[in-house]
Amino acid sequence: MPELPEVEIVQQSLSKNIKGKKINRVLVKNRNLRFKLKPYFENKLKGQFISNIQRFSKYIIIMLKNKSFCVIHLGMTGTIHIIKKKKKSLLTNTSFYHSPILPKKHNHIEFFFDDIKLIYNDPRRFGFFLFIKDKENLKNVFKNYGPEPFDKKFNLDYLVNFLKGKKKDIKGFLLDQKFVSGIGNIYASEILYSSKINPLTPAKKLKKSQLRNIIKSSKEILYKAIKEGGSSIRDFKNTTGDTGGFQKKFKVYGRDKKNCKRLKCLGIIDKIIQSNRSTFYCKICQK
Repeated sequence: MPELPEVEIVQQSLSKNIKGKKINRVLVKNRNLRFKLKPYFENKLKGQFISNIQRFSKYIIIMLKNKSFCVIHLGMTGTIHIIKKKKKSLLTNTSFYHSPILPKKHNHIEFFFDDIKLIYNDPRRFGFFLFIKDKENLKNVFKNYGPEPFDKKFNLDYLVNFLKGKKKDIKGFLLDQKFVSGIGNIYASEILYSSKINPLTPAKKLKKSQLRNIIKSSKEILYKAIKEGGSSIRDFKNTTGDTGGFQKKFKVYGRDKKNCKRLKCLGIIDKIIQSNRSTFYCKICQK
């Protein structure tokens, strides 16, 4: 599943390609996504101009000129493809997951503009689209989400108060969107490695110095991942011809049974399962 950096790359790609453009038509081929698409979805978007495109957590938010919104979540296998009418290209995917070219199957929604077409492809259909009529309703969609790692609210006081007395392990909290928005399995392992914290540590046992390290590492690692174009779990390029490069800089994720990369550490990276998710860490330097 794409995490905050990968969704940020999609958002940036969409901003370059469709910001300011008019949606001429929307074609829905399959309404049965994670949440069934409302019958009025196409008509609400038809004829609207896109004023901006933003991202919150793992969501893409298309802002329309009439102050309404289209919220997109890619789920586990959702991808957005850009088809240019004047310039044909084999590379259509705006992200770095799954096929770099437009698959023939599972194309569920199409957005038509004057010069390009956007196609939403999703084999497992865990992604979804929501039409939101105004800003107040948009706030309600995200009211139960915690701050993003880049948010000023994600600070020491917030972590101390939220985690006080909590028995759940810290890795579980980093994946809990009610605690912090946008961090997924890959970056949770990387953040805890950078912070020298064992992922199995109960949250209530963490010292303030460790919480400061989590805040610092979260910002630094996600920023670097965005700068590197996200993580390409499969080796291919996006529509700009670039690949996500952060996977080349993983310190622990996917490195089980390999030597720890930390200077002077003689540990071996271990892989365990937490809440049905793979966790990678070094038993020696993560305590």
